[in-house]
Amino acid sequence: MSKIALFGYGKMGKAIERIALSRGHHICARINDGTETDPWEEADVIIDFSLPEVAFGNIEKGLTAGIPVISGTTGWLDRYEEALELCQQQKGAFLYASNFSLGVNLFFALNSYLAQLMGARKEYRAELSETHHIHKLDAPSGTAITLAEDLIKHTDYTGYSLVEEGKHPDNSRDLPIRAYREGEVPGTHHLTYSSEVDQVELIHTAHNRDGFALGAVIAAEWIQGKSGVFTMKDVLNLPSS
Repeated sequence: MSKIALFGYGKMGKAIERIALSRGHHICARINDGTETDPWEEADVIIDFSLPEVAFGNIEKGLTAGIPVISGTTGWLDRYEEALELCQQQKGAFLYASNFSLGVNLFFALNSYLAQLMGARKEYRAELSETHHIHKLDAPSGTAITLAEDLIKHTDYTGYSLVEEGKHPDNSRDLPIRAYREGEVPGTHHLTYSSEVDQVELIHTAHNRDGFALGAVIAAEWIQGKSGVFTMKDVLNLPSS
C-alpha cells in the first residue's frame, strides 16, 4: 500500500482516488486549486492533475520534499526544463505524461512507427484532429502535441499549427491540427495520411476517464524507489521514438 497525495481534486482527481483505493492504496491528502488543507508531506508519491498556473509549484514542492511526482497537468510546459533541472538537483523522481492512458501510449508508439514509414512517402500528407469535452481549457490537447512532435521527428514537417475547419496552415510545412470541443467527450485523436488514391488512419477513442486514472496510478506504483526523469514509455517498456 502506498500513501498518495492528490494535487488537483476535480473529475480526474476523483477518478484517480477511486482507482487507487481499489488497488489498495491510501489517499493521504487532497489539495485543490492550490489550497493546502491536508498535510501532504507524508506521501509516498504525489499525483498532480491540477491547473496550469499551479502545476509547476506543485511539482517543485514535491521534488524539494523528496517525494516522487507524477504530473498529468498540461499547459505549463514552458517550465518543463526547469522541472527536469530541479529533479536532477534534488536527485528526485519525476514523470510527466500528456496522457496516461495505456491505450494512448501504445497509440503513441504506433504513431511514431507509422511516421517513420511515411517519412519517405511524399505523396501522403498528414493531418491530426482531436475532440474533447467543452470544459477542456487548452487546445490543441497535450496528447495531440505529443503526437505531432513525434510525427515531425520522422517527416518533412517543420512544425504544427492549430487551424480551423476548412482552412490550411499559413506555412505549408506545418502539420495541421484541428481541435473540437463537444459535450462531455473524454478524448478522441484522429491521425490521417491522405494521398490522391487512398487514406491511412489511426484513431484512439477514450470511453471514459478510467483509462487515464489507471495509467496514472500504475505510474505512481512504478516510480517509487527510483530516481530520474521518466515517461510512460519507461513504465510500459515501450521503444523510444
